[in-house]
Amino acid sequence: MKLKVTTVATAILAAGMFITAACGGGAASSSNDKTIKSAPAGKLTVTLASSTGELKKGDNDLFLIFTDSSGKPVDAGAASLKFYMPEMGSMAEMNDQATLTTTATPGRYQARVNIEVAGTWEALVSYQGPQGSGQASMTVTAK
Repeated sequence: MKLKVTTVATAILAAGMFITAACGGGAASSSNDKTIKSAPAGKLTVTLASSTGELKKGDNDLFLIFTDSSGKPVDAGAASLKFYMPEMGSMAEMNDQATLTTTATPGRYQARVNIEVAGTWEALVSYQGPQGSGQASMTVTAK
C-alpha cells in the first residue's frame, strides 16, 4: 500500500512539472538567453536577447528584459520596441515594429519582429509604468 501511494505521488509531481513547463515555464527562464545588446533606459537597464545572441534578416524571436541596478528583472509596464534604419541612397527609411507579449517574469517581454534587410539598425525601446518612464537606443546588426 505504501509503495502505491509513493508511486501515485511521484506521478502527480511529474505531471505537475510537465504542465508547468508546457504552459510557459520556459518563457520565463533566462538560462538560454544570449545578450545581443544592453543599454541604460531611465533608472533601468534594458537588454535585447535571443537564443542565439544574434539578430537576423527575417523573422526573429527575441526577449526584451528590464532590470534594476542590482540586475533583478522589474515590471516596466507598457513597453515598445522598434527597429529603425535611416534612408540610404535610393532606399527609403525602414521601421520594423516588434510585437511584445508579457511572460511569467515581470519585466521580461517576448518580442517578435520581421527585420526587412541585413545591416545596421537602431533598436528603439521605450517604457512607462511602475518604474517611471524611459527610453533607450541600441545600435544592432542584423545578419
